[in-house]
Amino acid sequence: MAVLRTFICVAATAVLIQLSMAANYTVGGPNGGWDTATDLRTWATSQKFLVGDNLIFQYPSSHDVTEVSKPDYDSCQTSNKIKSYTDGNTVIPLSSPGKRYFICGAPGHCTVGMKVGIDTLASTSPAPASPSKPPQASPVAPTPQASSKTPPPASPAPETSPSPASPAPETSSPSPEESPKSAPT
Repeated sequence: MAVLRTFICVAATAVLIQLSMAANYTVGGPNGGWDTATDLRTWATSQKFLVGDNLIFQYPSSHDVTEVSKPDYDSCQTSNKIKSYTDGNTVIPLSSPGKRYFICGAPGHCTVGMKVGIDTLASTSPAPASPSKPPQASPVAPTPQASSKTPPPASPAPETSPSPASPAPETSSPSPEESPKSAPT
């Protein structure tokens, strides 16, 4: 039970941290808005949208927010809309990476620039505090530095040839007298 409670607390803390890191973007702001006078393309390209962020569209009743596909965005068509909002204060959570397209469905508004494409990037998460498994030791010993006062500990290297100070291991093959004789067939 204590483990479950700890897990729930850790999960809740992670959600709260993610929410506190999310940014709210008022579309077209701070000196513009969701209107025909704001350069929404320039505004959108100057932002970095991440998963977890929110778009806030604020507009009078003469406008709406319509989410559409890329072809409908390019041609300012609302006939195949994904979703439409008319409440005047629309908050759209950016819950997954990718491109999304919004236009105003009022006649003529999209064609004069009241549209915005949003490219949402995957949120970056910090690197884990400790590796999941210990790092492997490098097979190459580090090169000692000239300024080092203490040399690094020596690691035994496998011998590939006998040194003159130590005798070579003796190997012998049995003499013909010591060889086993095969049984007659």
